[in-house]
Amino acid sequence: MKSTLILAAALAFTAQAQAQTAPAPRAAADQIATKKGPLTVQPITHGSVVFTWSGKNIYVDPYGGAAAYAGLAAPDVILITDIHGDHLDPKTLAGLSVGKALMIVPQAVADKLPAEYKAQVRVLGNGQKLDTLGMSVAAIPMYNLPEAPDAPHTKGRGNGYVLNLGGKNVYLSGDTEDIAEMRALKDIDVAFVCMNLPYTMDVQQAAQGVLAFKPGMVYPYHYRGQNGLSDVESFKKTVNQANKKIDVRLRNWYPAAQ
Repeated sequence: MKSTLILAAALAFTAQAQAQTAPAPRAAADQIATKKGPLTVQPITHGSVVFTWSGKNIYVDPYGGAAAYAGLAAPDVILITDIHGDHLDPKTLAGLSVGKALMIVPQAVADKLPAEYKAQVRVLGNGQKLDTLGMSVAAIPMYNLPEAPDAPHTKGRGNGYVLNLGGKNVYLSGDTEDIAEMRALKDIDVAFVCMNLPYTMDVQQAAQGVLAFKPGMVYPYHYRGQNGLSDVESFKKTVNQANKKIDVRLRNWYPAAQ
């Protein structure tokens, strides 16, 4: 009897330990061909995604706790778009192995990062570009319309990004509305576009913006707003009714909400 109790306790402890260390649920990764090998796209949650390409790992807006990144290689590059807590999340950063990562951020983010990261930071403002580790990173505007000093996202504070990875142009909208700078984008192969009221834009705005710049592929992301999750199925329908060539990829960015 005693040995049975000991075995049961050991099994319970093992199960508890496994539950504590198991990777958080997340959508399956996609692979996209580039001239320099595959680009792996791993949705994490909300506005966070991890790219793996040419032996490098690129974390975008690490958020939601370190457990969400369990099992993934440590970042070589971290991109942060804005100062809000669902983009700049010091608690998540503290739980990740970020000691060797280059952090590419707007000045407003650099001003709020913990001091321990300052030596790793490279500031990019809207319109600036950085070539590093075989890739290029261009910072572009992201902001609310109409422009106003009290808008949740003012022009010039945050960055959207366009990455060139092995000849593929990847656009990350950050928190933006259907702005002229987004509509004017050219030759975007893969786009990540936000849609959550009242912080960014609604589904129809996002769809019309995407139809204007015509990416080869688009992922709706960052689609949790005050009233729950945006209707990404409606986004896909609207885009593909007007342009069947755009590959709209719906992935579950909020598995914990299911």
